Amino acid sequence: MSRSSPSRAHGASSGRSKAPHAIRIIGGDWKRTPLPVLDLDGLRPTPDRVRETLFNWLGQRLDGQRCLDLFAGSGALGFEAASRGAARVVMVERNARAAGQLRANQAKLAAKAIEIAEADALRLAASLAPGSFDVVFLDPPFDSDLLERTLALAAPLVAADGFLYIEAGDALDIAQTEALAGWSIVRQGKAGAVHFHLLQRENEE
Repeated sequence: MSRSSPSRAHGASSGRSKAPHAIRIIGGDWKRTPLPVLDLDGLRPTPDRVRETLFNWLGQRLDGQRCLDLFAGSGALGFEAASRGAARVVMVERNARAAGQLRANQAKLAAKAIEIAEADALRLAASLAPGSFDVVFLDPPFDSDLLERTLALAAPLVAADGFLYIEAGDALDIAQTEALAGWSIVRQGKAGAVHFHLLQRENEE
């Protein structure tokens, strides 16, 4: 993964697909607020339709919840979570330009619940305490092995009754994913080339 591109910039298989110049917050306190997005080659914000479906699954409001977005990119997921009442949203983005835009958008919203970490996702995940988040968002570049590498670090960070959200270029096969042993897909969908999944731990009763 190129150090010169944002975490989600490699989600597109070619440079032909450009990011929109803005994302729009769909619901919550900042509903309909546009946020600038850098015009970086291949940047892939989570589409409006996917975000709307995801937050319907999560119950619209995330009041008091702790969220982690390990590949923040445009910040579409993290800003949406904060708009819907999350008490803490940690956005991780290692590209300096993308992280700078996240900070500018955070300032525009005066979003005190948001923390922006300009850091490597895997290293930061390894440093966090188990069970410290209610929702963890994973949307790594589709043409990399980062999802597989990140799952083993990210899954333990989810609280016992929390959710793990995953976007990928292919549908997840839990049976073939060692890091997801004991998890089940509670909801899943597909929009264009994006497969998206919401997971929870299975009851041990």
